[in-house]
Amino acid sequence: MAALARGGRTNFFGFLIRLAARIPFLFIGGRLYGDEMLGRFAAALVLIELASQVAVLGQKRGLAQQLSENDTRDPSHTVADALTLSLVTSLVFTGLLLIFPQPMFPSGANGDLSWLLVFTILPFALTEVALAACAYRFDIGATVRSRAIVEPWAISIAAGALFFVVPDSGLELAYVVSIVAASVAAFMPAIRHYGLPRGWLPHPARVFRLAVRNLPLAGADAIEWGTRKLDLFILAQFANPSQVGVYYAVQQVATLPQKLKTSFDPILGPVITAALKVGDRSAIAKQICQVGFWIVAMQAGIALALAIPGEAVMGLLGPDFVSGTGALSILLVAEVVAALAVVSESALIYIARMRNLIVSIATIAFQAVLTIGFMVAITEYDLSESLRAPAAALALAISLAAASIIKSVMLGRILGETVNNFRWGLVIAAIPAALVGWGVTQLPEWVELVVGIPAILATYAVIVWFVGFREDDRVLFRRNLGQEQE
Repeated sequence: MAALARGGRTNFFGFLIRLAARIPFLFIGGRLYGDEMLGRFAAALVLIELASQVAVLGQKRGLAQQLSENDTRDPSHTVADALTLSLVTSLVFTGLLLIFPQPMFPSGANGDLSWLLVFTILPFALTEVALAACAYRFDIGATVRSRAIVEPWAISIAAGALFFVVPDSGLELAYVVSIVAASVAAFMPAIRHYGLPRGWLPHPARVFRLAVRNLPLAGADAIEWGTRKLDLFILAQFANPSQVGVYYAVQQVATLPQKLKTSFDPILGPVITAALKVGDRSAIAKQICQVGFWIVAMQAGIALALAIPGEAVMGLLGPDFVSGTGALSILLVAEVVAALAVVSESALIYIARMRNLIVSIATIAFQAVLTIGFMVAITEYDLSESLRAPAAALALAISLAAASIIKSVMLGRILGETVNNFRWGLVIAAIPAALVGWGVTQLPEWVELVVGIPAILATYAVIVWFVGFREDDRVLFRRNLGQEQE
């Protein structure tokens, strides 16, 4: 629990830094490039990021188990095998998209250099493996530096500078710069922790066995990521680039709370695998419930602070983006209800891989059917085009809620413990925060943003601290926890 608290606390501050860096990129993308260019960029990025996630082949979480099981083998050799596997899969996807680039650009490309996006698959995948290796040594700072500082600030600065050099492909080139920079920031600490793999040679059979073993993990990771992007992909097939651009911006704002969950990913994997190694299933249940509550408590506060003054938040990006306010509110709710599913999955991928994968596949299939059904209904009944974005968001929220219930029940039965992250203290805190939020929406927009968001967060945080948090919950905020336990 001490390791979870330290890791979560480190990455939480990383989340705040990432939030501060992501806002300038959205502002630059909305104000300089506009919603249409942002929409084409987003449509291409969906396929690139999917290929990148699959190329990791589940090793973001699987590497912890491989390192914990291979006690007698040089750890640098295990990491080298993982990097080799991702290298091979990355090259395969890069080659396919170079040969068949059309699916990346359903509404056309922004500029002649947009195809360079395919060269981010390899550094992205290798970065994930390197950061997973650092996390096994409880170095969460590496993830914070790479993903929360270097990557978002690089894309923001590059997007602004490149607009004056290559405005047609500025967004795409800025993304390439950010991924390469994040890769450099990830490999420096990884080499420091493990050194170079001296005496290691690639072995095709060993790498193939690793690939087969990690397939369920890769499927789960791709599907979890896909549930956050499938709505955008389907929307791009039915809506114009302008609507896609607005929805992409909404996603970028709404998924900021989801980064809180990933704040615990690097540390939760090693802690769970350690508990599994000694057969302590009750400890796993306790860790899942504890982390689940931390995540949902923080996500709920951020959701309130962003959703209530939603029009002012989206208006920062430009007047064309205000139409995404309804979708923003729905997506923020979706992230809160998804917390239990994604935290439960952190344990299920180790103790019930195939069952977890089956539920994940069913979830994304249900989401796809629901989203397409909503899109077709809007067309058939000649409803307003402005309903497409909220409909896509609603399909995601419904499917994530179903997944949360199913996965938490499944994990509870396997562990023989109750897995639940909901407490009435969250509701008690949310009501006064919502009232404060309603009050600030009656004021000018700049007051909503400058005063309203901090006021909502402060009201919610104070009440959660005294009403919702128990003594065990407060360890997340104790910097001297490790010394106390020693």
